[in-house]
Amino acid sequence: MPEIILHHYALSTFSEKVRAALGLKSLAWRSVDIPPAPPRPLLAPLTGGYRRAPVLQVGADIYCDTHLILPTLERLFPPPQSPGLYPAGSEGLARGLSFAWDRAMWIPTIGVLSHFIGDQFPAEFVKDRQEGYLGFDISKSAMAPDLPVHLQQLHAQNAWLKCALADGRHFLFGDAPGALDLTCYQTISLLRNNCPPAVDALAGLLPLLPWYDRVKALGHGRPEAMTEQQAFDVARDSQPVTPIHLHGQSNPEGLLAGGAVTVTPDDNARVPVSGTLVAASDSEIVIHRMDAVAGDLHVHFPRLGYVVTAA
Repeated sequence: MPEIILHHYALSTFSEKVRAALGLKSLAWRSVDIPPAPPRPLLAPLTGGYRRAPVLQVGADIYCDTHLILPTLERLFPPPQSPGLYPAGSEGLARGLSFAWDRAMWIPTIGVLSHFIGDQFPAEFVKDRQEGYLGFDISKSAMAPDLPVHLQQLHAQNAWLKCALADGRHFLFGDAPGALDLTCYQTISLLRNNCPPAVDALAGLLPLLPWYDRVKALGHGRPEAMTEQQAFDVARDSQPVTPIHLHGQSNPEGLLAGGAVTVTPDDNARVPVSGTLVAASDSEIVIHRMDAVAGDLHVHFPRLGYVVTAA
């Protein structure tokens, strides 16, 4: 079985989505704790400069963004080998709604978080998020005027989640948890893990708590600590795997393997990653990079939320 290495940090809400997925699938994995903000001198060479967390590593294959990481875990550890992330044929709907939830909930969740603990954010963290990530000030004083709007947005999103669970089902697609549950859970967990209990009423979370507790009970699987150097050494001593799962799939732009491309997030942290195209489909793109020390690497991105251009 492939060894799963997750580069993450505790406060990262998107990392929590993957940690919960590893719990749902009951997987053993190696846990690499990274700083909340760059520099990350041993991770940046593996990703080509991609700066968001988490990052999943399997040997010399590097997977960026939860919208690819979760489908990759399902591909590497399919049912019945491990519990599935997409019950009742829900993959297409779960992936689409997960993307929409993340885009809608990210900023208002930060706004409410800042209301409670924004004055505790280190100055260098606030500076990094403003200058290199989000493009705006997340300090408490800066975000305070928008708290009413952020609360409106949270309540509106939570309304459909409450409606979906109103018939008494345990999870969004029935009796089994899935990827969409993990997506919705991760932003709520950021608030509940870092804010006082008053956040439940303020953000309209009280009706969701039984469902929340069921998702939380999935745990994080079986993590074992690994250093950044050890993870780097694994990549250096491995060779990337040929992405046979993409062979014959639709490539809408007609991108040609072997061509130089850049891949860039289309929302924030817009750092282009350059490489040579290995394979592409309408849901995933794989580029080859040669790092002077780490060697041959394949870096994988989802197509949703990224722009691919010929270099």
